[in-house]
Amino acid sequence: MIETILALLAGLLIGSFLNVCIYRLPRLTNRSVVRPRSRCWRCRAPIAWYDNIPLLSYALLGGRCRQCRRRIPIRYPIVELATAVFFAVVVAYLGVTLPALKFGLLCAIFIALTATDFERHILPDEFTLGGLAAGLILAFFIPNEGYLISMLLPYSLGPRVLSFSEALFGAAVASGALWLIGYLYGKLRGVDALGFGDVKMIAMVGAFLGLRGALETMILGSLAGSIIGLIYIRVARKDWRSFYIPFGSFLGIAGLVIVVFRIRQ
Repeated sequence: MIETILALLAGLLIGSFLNVCIYRLPRLTNRSVVRPRSRCWRCRAPIAWYDNIPLLSYALLGGRCRQCRRRIPIRYPIVELATAVFFAVVVAYLGVTLPALKFGLLCAIFIALTATDFERHILPDEFTLGGLAAGLILAFFIPNEGYLISMLLPYSLGPRVLSFSEALFGAAVASGALWLIGYLYGKLRGVDALGFGDVKMIAMVGAFLGLRGALETMILGSLAGSIIGLIYIRVARKDWRSFYIPFGSFLGIAGLVIVVFRIRQ
C-alpha cells in the first residue's frame, strides 16, 4: 500500500514536469525544459513554489493566475492526475520492480504525447524518438516474452535477445505498416492523411510493447479516432476533408488502455 501511495506522489511530480515539457517543447526549438523558471503564460509573472504544487495549487487558486487572474488551462491538473493514477496502477500490479519502471515511463510518454497532439497538433521527437531509444534499451534489460519474433528466431538465443528483437521488429513493422497505410490513403484521397510524427510514435510503441502491442494500439486508436472524429464532424458540421483529427492523441489513449490490460495479465 505504501508503495502505491509513493507512486501516486511521484506521478504528481512527474506530471507537473510533463506539463512544462508539453508547453515548451512544441513552441520553440532548442528550448530548455529546466530554465528559465515557470511563468504565467499571459502576464509572464514568475510562479512561486507554493503556486506550483501539483493539483493543490490549482484548486487553491481557483484555476487562475495569482497575478493577472487569467484562467490556467485545465490540461495542467488533468495531466498531473492522470500521471499519478497510472503510476499508482502500475505499481499496484507490478510492485516496485524494473517492469513497473518501464511501464510507468511508457505511461508518462503516452500522456505527454496525447496532450501535445491535442493542444498543438505536434508529437515532439523528444518523446517519440527518445521513447523509441528508451524502449529498445529497456527491452534488452527488462525482457518480455517474445510474442511474434519467437516464431522466427530460436529460443536458444535467450530471453534478452528475443525481447530486444521483438522490440526492434515491432517498431519497424508497425511504423512501416502505418506509414504505408497513410501514404496509400493520401494518394487515393489527394490529401496529407498522416503526419510522420504518428509513424515515429507507433515505432516507439512497438519498441515498448512489441508488434502485438503496437498493432493493438493502432487498431484501438483508429477505431476511437474514427468514431469520435466522425461524430464531432457531423455535430459541428465540419468539412471532413480539411478537419484535423489528432490521431496521436487517440494512439496515446489507446496505448494507456493496452498498458493496463498488459500489466494485469
